[in-house]
Amino acid sequence: MRGRLLSTTSSLTSSLRRPARPLLSFTSRHATPLAFSSRLIHSRATDFLPANLPEWSDAQRSVREAIAKIVTKYPDEYWMDHDTEHKFPWELYKDLADNGWLGICLPEEYGGSSLGIAEAAVMLQTIAESGACMNGASSVHMNIFGLEPVAKFGTTEQKKRWLPPLIAGKERACFGVTEPNTGLDTLKLQSTARREGDHYIAKGSKIFISTAQVSEKILLLARTTPLDKVDKPSRGLSLFYTDLNRDAVKITEIPKMGRSAVDTNVLFFEDWKIPAEDLVGNEGDGFKIILHGMNAERVLVAAEALGIGFAALRRASQYASERVVFGKPIGSYQGIQHPLAECWMNLESARLMVYLAARQYDQGYTGGEYANAGKFLASEAAFKAAERAVLTHGGMGYAKEYHVERYLREATLSRIAPVSGEMIKNYIGQQVLTLPKSY
Repeated sequence: MRGRLLSTTSSLTSSLRRPARPLLSFTSRHATPLAFSSRLIHSRATDFLPANLPEWSDAQRSVREAIAKIVTKYPDEYWMDHDTEHKFPWELYKDLADNGWLGICLPEEYGGSSLGIAEAAVMLQTIAESGACMNGASSVHMNIFGLEPVAKFGTTEQKKRWLPPLIAGKERACFGVTEPNTGLDTLKLQSTARREGDHYIAKGSKIFISTAQVSEKILLLARTTPLDKVDKPSRGLSLFYTDLNRDAVKITEIPKMGRSAVDTNVLFFEDWKIPAEDLVGNEGDGFKIILHGMNAERVLVAAEALGIGFAALRRASQYASERVVFGKPIGSYQGIQHPLAECWMNLESARLMVYLAARQYDQGYTGGEYANAGKFLASEAAFKAAERAVLTHGGMGYAKEYHVERYLREATLSRIAPVSGEMIKNYIGQQVLTLPKSY
């Protein structure tokens, strides 16, 4: 296994070999007893990255503690500077790479750790919760789950060629699916890739592509068979993992309200030659392949949102305990205290849902109701906590030096991407409640 993983590597990885077991079985790995105090408090909202959380396994707590040691070196001031100056967080990225964390979910034989989404979610929550928010989590998000299609559907030669440099942090990749004219209607993608001999010729555009400014590779979804020539819209889309050729691809950064340390872009390309050997899986099966990772993505984004929410609640609680108005700490007034108490309940409820979905995914469950619900609940709870943190600080909440305004801007993103709350409600309405399709 590559890297040190901060002295937890071998024991943590060996403890996470997943034996075959029934879905949703709660083995000792997932239900380690906690030494609860008589008051049954697992942690305080003012604690920095507490590890003794209910429903977390020993392995998850080990990941929490190891990642916490790394992210502690990058305080809020670091992230405020990088967000303001639009600087990619190379220091954190390289720190995580040097300690072997960039391949947490990828196969050990290629330098990864072979851990699960449940552990990866802890990693990303911890990064976000340190104050890094989406800026920190998004800088490594693609490494955590993005190449799962390659790990599951790529050939042995492709895995040997692509996975080690990504895991080692020597190459970076971006995810090219969303398009300006289709949005979430993925089956209507207009980008095309036409086979010509030993390569494909790609033409089209992509939008909201994160880290394209600093990436050497791209996981690209394009239509290889016209929509009017397939029997089902889900067929005829193909997935490629290839060089992001800047001679053929024009990359334009999108100015945005938050997460400014990590770039977001529009891509335009024409006459882009993609080697046929860079096709992942079979031609025409691209949509089926990317579907495999959508539940994982929802879980991980939800975990990142949780991190922002808990970071916001921590700052709000600390400020409310210290700020004295009318002779008393403002946290003693119910107008301040009760909304913060509600924020904790919402966040903790969402956390339990998110990690249930993570366990389900790792045990092979393919339904999306819990992953989608967890993402919705976490993003809403995070936004409410960040908003309440700003309001708790009053005028100071509007000042950058207190950081909560940045938390609020970054919490907004999780309500939009990678899927909106409205689309999640559509899914639950149709798949769980069996109501008629609304779109």
